[in-house]
Amino acid sequence: MCGIGVIISGVRIDSAYPISDPTSPVSSVFSVDDLKAALRRRGPDSLGCKKIFLHPAVSGEECVELRCCGDQSNGELHFIGATLQLRGINPITQPLVDEFGNILVYNGEIFGGIHVGNDSNDAEILMQYLGKCCACGSHGHTTACNNSGLGKSSIPELLSIIKGPWAMIYWQDSSRTMWFGRDAFGRRSLLVHWPNSEDFRFLLSSVSPISIVEQSSADLEVDNGITNINFWDELQCGVYSLSIGSEKSNKSLLGEVKKHEWTNPMLRELVKWERAFVEPKPAELHSMIPSEQPDMHSICLERLERVPSGLGTTQTSVPAPAQTVLTALRESIMRRTTQSAIFLAVTCDLKQEELVPVAILFSGGLDSMILAALLDECLDPIYGIDLLNVSFDGQFAPDRISAKAGLKELQRISPLRRWKLVEVDADLLKLTQETQHVMSVINPAKTYMDLNIGIALWLAAGGEGWVYEEIVELGNEDYQRVKYKSEARILLVGSGADEQCAGYGRHKTKYRSGSWLGLNEEMKLDMQRIWKRNLGRDDRCIADNGKEARFPFLDEDVIRTLLDIPLWEVANLDQPSGTGDKKILREVARMLGINEAATLPKRAIQFGSRIARESNRKNFGSNRAANQASAGSVVINGISNLT
Repeated sequence: MCGIGVIISGVRIDSAYPISDPTSPVSSVFSVDDLKAALRRRGPDSLGCKKIFLHPAVSGEECVELRCCGDQSNGELHFIGATLQLRGINPITQPLVDEFGNILVYNGEIFGGIHVGNDSNDAEILMQYLGKCCACGSHGHTTACNNSGLGKSSIPELLSIIKGPWAMIYWQDSSRTMWFGRDAFGRRSLLVHWPNSEDFRFLLSSVSPISIVEQSSADLEVDNGITNINFWDELQCGVYSLSIGSEKSNKSLLGEVKKHEWTNPMLRELVKWERAFVEPKPAELHSMIPSEQPDMHSICLERLERVPSGLGTTQTSVPAPAQTVLTALRESIMRRTTQSAIFLAVTCDLKQEELVPVAILFSGGLDSMILAALLDECLDPIYGIDLLNVSFDGQFAPDRISAKAGLKELQRISPLRRWKLVEVDADLLKLTQETQHVMSVINPAKTYMDLNIGIALWLAAGGEGWVYEEIVELGNEDYQRVKYKSEARILLVGSGADEQCAGYGRHKTKYRSGSWLGLNEEMKLDMQRIWKRNLGRDDRCIADNGKEARFPFLDEDVIRTLLDIPLWEVANLDQPSGTGDKKILREVARMLGINEAATLPKRAIQFGSRIARESNRKNFGSNRAANQASAGSVVINGISNLT
C-alpha cells in the first residue's frame, strides 16, 4: 500500500474560480507537511516529492514550457509518494521519474494483464509501459488511441488491461498531460478536491490530511477542524486526463479534465455487472428443493453436474458451480500471497519460522473462514497466519465467540499450521483521540456507521492485541495470554462476498418484494456503488497502519465466475438465513471441510464486534433511541459529538 498525492496550483481548471498563485501561502485548511504526514502513514518505507514548474510559451496559444525552478513560473505541480513496498528485490522511492521527464506515483498491485517478474516491482514495470504509450489520448477523444495500429497503445488502453487494484497519478511530459484514476471497482482510495472558493488548487490524495486545527483542539466542529467535510470527494472509478495549455491573451495556464472510457471489452462487461441467467425456469426451481435430485438434462452450462470434492470419501459430491468458484478463489488468493511477489528486503532480518507475511481480518464467519482455509492451502507451511479479531465487549462479542470456534475448526483441518488468533480488545469510551483520528481517515465518509466500521477496521488492521501461548511445565500443558503485535503487511479482507452472493438482509427484502429480478438489480446496485460506500473508506482505514488490504472476492476472475453462474445457484433466499443466503459460498466452505462456518448467518463487523452497540449508547443514550433515529445513517455534525 502506498500513499500518493499531487497539488496543482497556478492552473485554471474551472473558469468559475480564479487561478491559485503557487507563491501564495498554503491554504489554512492544511499544509503540505500535513499531507505528507498522512501519506507517510500509508507508506512507511520511503517518502519522496517532485515539483515541476510550468510557464506559458511566448508563441503558440497551447504551448507550455517546462521550467526547472519556480522563478517567474505560472504553474506548479507537486507530486508526493510514500511507499509501502511489497514487491521487488530493490527498494524504490516514489515519485518515479524516467529519462523522458515522465513522473509516476502509484498505489496498487498488478496481478495480470502486464507481466511482472518475481524479482520486479510493479510500479517500475508500469512506468516502463507508460513511457511507451502515445500522447494522443488526451487530445480530442476519450476512446482508443488513433495510433494503436502503429504498435503504440494509449494510456487508457494500457490501464484497462491491468488486473488488480490500483490508483495512480502520471505526468506525461511530451503531451503536458497529467493522467490519474483508480481501477474499475475502486479497490484503492483516491480523493479529489476540485477547485472552489475555499481552495483554488486542484488536489489528489489517497487520504485526507489531519489539519493542524484539529490536532490542537478536540472541541471544534468538523467543518472548522478536519476541513469542511465536503472538501474532498471520492474520485469516481475510471481514467482521467488533465491536459495543460496556455491562454494567449493573458498568458495564463488552462487545464482541461476529461474522463476516458475503459477500452478492454471484458472489463466493460464486468463493470456493467450483467448476469445472463437471473430467473429460473420451472424445472430449475424444482431442482432447488433440497430433498430433490436435480434434473441433469434440463440445466444449461452443466451447472448442476456433480463433481468430486477432492476431500476424500467422507465428503458428499458438490455442485459444479461451487467447484468453479472454489478454483477461482484459490487462484485469486494464490496471486495475492505468493512469496516471490513479496518484497524480499523487508523479511531478510527475520527467521522464517517467525515470519507471518499475511494476516486475515477475521470474525470466524463464512467469508473469513474461507479465506483462512484457502490461504492455508496457498501459503508455504513454514509461515504462520495471524487471524485479527476486534471486540468491544471482551470475550462476549459475537465475533470473538465465532472467531474462537473458527480457530478450532482451522486447527482441525490444518493442525501443522501456526495459527494465531490475535484478540484486539477495545473500549470505545477510552478511544477519544483514536476516534478523532479515524474520523479524519474515513473522510469524506461521515456517518456514524462509517465511523464505527472505520474504527473497528483501523484497530484490527493495527494488529496489536493478545494471543494465547502454550506453556509446558513438568509435563503439564497450559496457556497464558500475552501481548502480541502482528507484523504482517498484507491483510486479506472479505469485501465483496456479500454484494455478489446476496449476503445482506436487504437482499432478502428485495427478493420478497421483487423476486429474482429485484434481487439481481439490488446486487448490481451494490456492486456498482461499492467503490463509494465501502472500498475507499476501508482502504484508508487499513492502510493508515502501514498495511495493505487485498480483496480476493473482488478479483476480476472471481467476479466473472460468479456472474456466469445462474443467480439461483448463487443464492436461494426462500431458505432460512445461514442456508440460502450466499448459498454457493456455503457449498465452497463444505468442500474445504469447514462445516460449522458454512452454517453461520451474516453479521456485519459493527454488530459482531459490538462497536455499534457501544456507539449507540454513547451517542444516542441507548440502542432503542439509536434505532429510532436510524443511527447508522446519521451524519456526524462535529468532533465535539465524538468526545
